[in-house]
Amino acid sequence: MAAIFQGVGAAAALSSLPSNSFDSKNILFSPRRSFSVRKAPSFVVVRSDGTMNLDLNPKGRRAQQFIANAVATKEDSSAASSSSKPGHELLLFEALREGLEEEMERDPRVCVMGEDVGHYGGSYKVTKGLATKFGDLRVLDTPIAENSFTGMGIGAAMTGLRPVVEGMNMGFLLLAFNQISNNCGMLHYTSGGQFTIPIVIRGPGGVGRQLGAEHSQRLESYFQSVPGIQMVACSTPYNAKGLMKAALRSENPVILFEHVLLYNLKERIPDEDYICNLEEAEMVRPGEHVTILTYSRMRYHVMQAAKTLVNKGYDPEVVDIRSLKPFDLYTIGNSVKKTHRVLIVEECMRTGGIGASLTAAITENFHDYLDAPIICLSSQDVPTPYAGRLEEWTVVQPAQIVTAVEQLCQ
Repeated sequence: MAAIFQGVGAAAALSSLPSNSFDSKNILFSPRRSFSVRKAPSFVVVRSDGTMNLDLNPKGRRAQQFIANAVATKEDSSAASSSSKPGHELLLFEALREGLEEEMERDPRVCVMGEDVGHYGGSYKVTKGLATKFGDLRVLDTPIAENSFTGMGIGAAMTGLRPVVEGMNMGFLLLAFNQISNNCGMLHYTSGGQFTIPIVIRGPGGVGRQLGAEHSQRLESYFQSVPGIQMVACSTPYNAKGLMKAALRSENPVILFEHVLLYNLKERIPDEDYICNLEEAEMVRPGEHVTILTYSRMRYHVMQAAKTLVNKGYDPEVVDIRSLKPFDLYTIGNSVKKTHRVLIVEECMRTGGIGASLTAAITENFHDYLDAPIICLSSQDVPTPYAGRLEEWTVVQPAQIVTAVEQLCQ
């Protein structure tokens, strides 16, 4: 593993830039019509305390059933108290944009490419305004050709740039799987260390609100077996920005998974510069009775279930694993040694999913500390239905989490 990952960690120091480097801000092309025509729906604005401000999608009224609660401690923080805290409030997609913009200002080698990322601003507006600010050479609109522009990004990384490749939907990146598996993950090793591939591949994924099977895929399990690639999943505006900045400073290829239903989650983040460790899990809620490991959107389903569990007398410990590859076995192991019971909650498929790999890792390393078998709650092994009620049934719900904890703690 050490031979494959070079400089594993959150950040790597900037190498010296050539003296003849140019600023593409001064090279502006006339806006052209985008090649791609895919559009994306908007969703409700959800504050981290669970309140919703506005329904931005009149067709998505069922989205109001989703109540997010990004609780870092056992006590709930009110919106009134959060307004007096230092920092500034951002939606998750705005936090991603802010992190990307700051890194583009800091390092002229950072560039962006993908479908509609330029003057349109991206399907979820993560790159809005960047083309105007940095120019068309650093924010490059591409045709609908995922395999081609992903390969172009990998080649750019080999020459010293730090590209960000956006998949308009993570499901579309299956068309680029050859580039990601055979080139992105392997070239550092197969070149004998002559090349590094500092590329970030990011985009929306997960089960949305009736987006259909092809636009509701969870590709974490597809890419976890590719050697040489790191994977992280953001779940809050704070860690979205921090993980974006850390990934852009890493010397390794990083896939950043973003959930389509979390883009409008709002949170107050610090004004000062910060990054998140690419290999570190987040302790969301300390507890004593059971360890609940989760990530991405399921973090909020778990926190909804935690309220019910506390009322029933249970004290769950919630860990957002964030780093999907490699796992933070230090944080996970300490939690397992304390609670002796493990529940894994994921939106990924059950067969060959992240939960299966996590179960194997815990069993191999901490089996003697377990007082009960590990339970893993995953999505059903079926294509995500378009019908809203059927879609809900394929994904883990808070009531199932409560039942599983009660079973573990018997």
